[in-house]
Amino acid sequence: MRQTFDETTDPSFGAKHLPLLRAEMAKQGLDGFLIPHEDEHQNEYLPDANERLAWATGFTGSAGAAVVFQDRASMFTDGRYTVQVKAQTDPALFERRDLNDVAAYLETAKPGQVIGYDPKLHSPDALVALKRAAEKAGAELKPVEVNPLDQAWGADRPAQPTAPVVPHADIYSGESHVAKRARIGQAVADAGADAVVLTAPMSIAWLFNVRGGDVIRSPLPIGQAVLEADGKARLFLDGAKVTNELPAWLGDDVQLEAPERLAEALDGLAGRKVMIDPALSSAWYFDRLEQAGATVVRAADPCALPRATKNAVEIEGSRQAHIRDGAALANFLHWVDTTAQQTLPDEREVVETLERFREATGALKDLSFDTIAGAGPNGALPHYKPVGATIRRIENGSLLLVDGGGQYLDGTTDVTRTMAVGEPTADQRHKFTLVLKSHIAMATIRFPAGTSGMALDAIARAPMWAAGLDYDHGTGHGVGSYLGVHEGPQRIAKWGTGQPLLEGMILSNEPGYYREGHWGIRIETLQVVTPAVVPEGGERAMHGFEQLTFAPIDRKLIAVDLLTPPERAYVDAYHAETLAKVGPLVEGEVRAWLERVCAPL
Repeated sequence: MRQTFDETTDPSFGAKHLPLLRAEMAKQGLDGFLIPHEDEHQNEYLPDANERLAWATGFTGSAGAAVVFQDRASMFTDGRYTVQVKAQTDPALFERRDLNDVAAYLETAKPGQVIGYDPKLHSPDALVALKRAAEKAGAELKPVEVNPLDQAWGADRPAQPTAPVVPHADIYSGESHVAKRARIGQAVADAGADAVVLTAPMSIAWLFNVRGGDVIRSPLPIGQAVLEADGKARLFLDGAKVTNELPAWLGDDVQLEAPERLAEALDGLAGRKVMIDPALSSAWYFDRLEQAGATVVRAADPCALPRATKNAVEIEGSRQAHIRDGAALANFLHWVDTTAQQTLPDEREVVETLERFREATGALKDLSFDTIAGAGPNGALPHYKPVGATIRRIENGSLLLVDGGGQYLDGTTDVTRTMAVGEPTADQRHKFTLVLKSHIAMATIRFPAGTSGMALDAIARAPMWAAGLDYDHGTGHGVGSYLGVHEGPQRIAKWGTGQPLLEGMILSNEPGYYREGHWGIRIETLQVVTPAVVPEGGERAMHGFEQLTFAPIDRKLIAVDLLTPPERAYVDAYHAETLAKVGPLVEGEVRAWLERVCAPL
């Protein structure tokens, strides 16, 4: 029976699978082996066939790594997964460390040891620090031609996904793939290259105006492409994914080829200047191109910024998707405020109820990620998911945090609301209102062209910092247009790339507060960067944000006296707009409830 992976994967995986892996390592003369979470396409969410870290360790989170030696092993995760990694991995087999400590751990290798890595799974930039650490220890970091973990997994490994790749109509994309290929081809030429190799599924989907289903919760096709500066392309897709309408959709200037032809295609780029992104493409591509005699031009994926800066059609599509999603949220929040207050359901029931309301729109293609529903103490874990023995029932006097989203043909949604169960305490209202003030600060900020999300982050945190509080995740991430719910290069965080926020970029706004062992608070909406205009009486053009998400904020949790008059005005205006846009899509008790909760403070 082939294995599949979900949040209930258990610690026995390590005991079952480490001996198999170590046996294959020994056959290749390896003393150690690196296991990243990422796959050949640097995906955040993986098809089951690429869940190598989960197979080896039992850990199913979206960020992590392991280093396995013949006599010891370590598991690396970040702060989001502290609880999950303890539940899913065996402490007798894996020492647990921070994800930033992989290189430091390699420095503990013994002189002469050989540590293997699969060059298809690591970016060349990430390997620099790892190689340096191994050398410092007197060890060797060695690329393998055959992944020993894949060999150990053997016949039980699930097949690679073959979801159909289908056209994504121009009425949703707002630009034909012919125009996109010409535009990106010109950007390649302007960068001094003859062609670009694309390996990121988001870029493949965006450039060719296609969507797939190979990656969970994201309508992405797994494949690669070589785009010439003249706009012609070779697209490498498993033939099982190619639908009848796809060749005609792509046209004569896009040649469909089997993935097995990719290595040969890279070899054929000998003597040419080839652009490729070292942050998104694995070391194998760089090694192959250099061995073939191509001149590698290291540069950011030329599709990334055009994809992130949505056009007018995509922005309008996102508006409509959020209004539709807002109706589902209104039905759900009404249920939480009425039925759930009496029945006190568990977190799994909460998740299933929200998903039913989204499905009832008739337009939902998939969730944009697995819904988070944290009751009481579980809400204090920012990336908690209700599975197994951790599931709790909601309780009077506590808080319920729900974070979820939908994938629709015209847009991707992601929204978090925190709700009181029973009568909230004064402390809960105080902390919620501080988070709300932070949220309003980011929703209403104006900023000049060239400002990065990193520069804005402190503005959102200011109300929290003034009270001696903070949160350990970013304030906002980029969001795709019927693509991934996490999209770069834009973000709002203490750390980042310095990428300026540009007109048309969609980002989340999600400050929070988490009291470990008690409850958590987060308020999240999506917003789009507006054109820069000179404010009345001003001298410089300023960007701002237009709100896309419309779902009422729990007024029971708002300490109105802590809000300034402009903040109160913002909440009233936001609720009035929510009622105007979502109200026509709900009726009866829900409509009456929405009118009450959206009334002025």
